[in-house]
Amino acid sequence: MEGGGSPREGGQGAPCAPPLLELWRQVPPPKKPKKAVLFFEVEILDARTREKLCFLDKVEPHATIADIKSLFSKAHPQWYPARQSLRLDPKGRSLKDEDVLQTLPVGTTATLYFRDLGAQISWVTVFLTEYAGPLLIYLLFYNCTYYWGFAAWMAYYINHPLYTPPAYGDEQVKVALAVFLFCQLGNFSIHVALRNLRPAGSKTRKIPYPTRNPFTWLFLLVSCPNYTYEVGSWIGFTIMTQCLPVALFSLVGFVQMAIWAQGKHRSYLREFRDYPPLRSPIIPFLL
Repeated sequence: MEGGGSPREGGQGAPCAPPLLELWRQVPPPKKPKKAVLFFEVEILDARTREKLCFLDKVEPHATIADIKSLFSKAHPQWYPARQSLRLDPKGRSLKDEDVLQTLPVGTTATLYFRDLGAQISWVTVFLTEYAGPLLIYLLFYNCTYYWGFAAWMAYYINHPLYTPPAYGDEQVKVALAVFLFCQLGNFSIHVALRNLRPAGSKTRKIPYPTRNPFTWLFLLVSCPNYTYEVGSWIGFTIMTQCLPVALFSLVGFVQMAIWAQGKHRSYLREFRDYPPLRSPIIPFLL
């Protein structure tokens, strides 16, 4: 028959059937059956009373004791994980947080016993508490031994049952107390004047001069009237108490403040060419 032929010889016939290999490639591979996950049930009992505290359903087998503690704390927030002790036996040892449930000698329904460890302190807190005390005590005494030591010494003698009152009685106490308060008020006034000398945010240094406050007029004669008033306060306290340790405290304080005042006076002279020449460091015309 003319014009005929097999489908392979012409383009007008039916398409060729796909090879068997291509059909095999198009068939999707069979899906692997999913393995069934075996979940655990965990009941948590009180180790002392055997009372059931919590029941956890569908716990994954690879869950750790830490995971179980977290789930348990959701039901009982007052027992956060750090204060929980879970064990297999009421009197047994505590399980470790990293222990895995499926590796424990329990069935699919596991029974754990709970004990409250009480409030727990983290190791960071323990570390800070241990070292904070020595550091704090050291810092309190560093450059402070003078004040702490003398304060204890003076307080011991002044408050001792055998303490002897001042020779002139109440009159001496009243006069000395007036001197003490007067000098303390002067000391406060000087500090206020020094604070107001430099505007907020400014680093400009200026020569301190007297203000309208009469207590600041001591700037006319000394560079550090705050130290002058401080020494006067402790002289008044010495007269008021008539106590030897107080007198020694005042003397040592005067020596230290004189050293500070001389240093500040020299600094003023180096920094300001027009610094008032009549000023002394701490005692007018003397020192």
